[in-house]
Amino acid sequence: MKNIVIFASGAGSNAQSIIDFFRGSEEVAIALIVSNKAQAGVLKIAQTEEIDSLLIDKKVINNESFLEILSDCKTDLIVLAGFLWKIPDYLIKAYENKIVNIHPSLLPKYGGKGMYGSHVHKAVIQNKEKESGITIHLVNEEYDKGKILLQEKVAVTQDDTTDSLAQKIHKLEHLHFAKTIKTLL
Repeated sequence: MKNIVIFASGAGSNAQSIIDFFRGSEEVAIALIVSNKAQAGVLKIAQTEEIDSLLIDKKVINNESFLEILSDCKTDLIVLAGFLWKIPDYLIKAYENKIVNIHPSLLPKYGGKGMYGSHVHKAVIQNKEKESGITIHLVNEEYDKGKILLQEKVAVTQDDTTDSLAQKIHKLEHLHFAKTIKTLL
């Protein structure tokens, strides 16, 4: 059995999609959901799905003893599904090529610190881009600079708003993220 730990800061739609994809699998389990926000919807998903969860702060994630928690879960892969903090270097080294992120743009465009969610979509629209999409990539020491595993595109129309573009991007995320995760296990 391969164990996934999902890190998320928000509503958790990508986490739910991953949970649904692997539901009933005899090969893959969601061992833990980690969040940095007490009100994050992903924690409610964890409760509903009866998956262990952990609320963390900067002190917890920046302390190398956090590795013990991941070890206790027999973590094979860490999935960043809308997790808004930079992953500490010690964790990246301990799980080299075993941390995967999804980003709501076609990297390297619109990546880096502060570029997440609606901030990305707003920038894409303001710059009159003709396309946007998702990038699924491995995590390294630099924001959004790890090896790209998959990119999928969607057209940006002149009628698109931040919300309509977000909906298009979410569809791509839900369609491709779990499938790409499976290839890493």
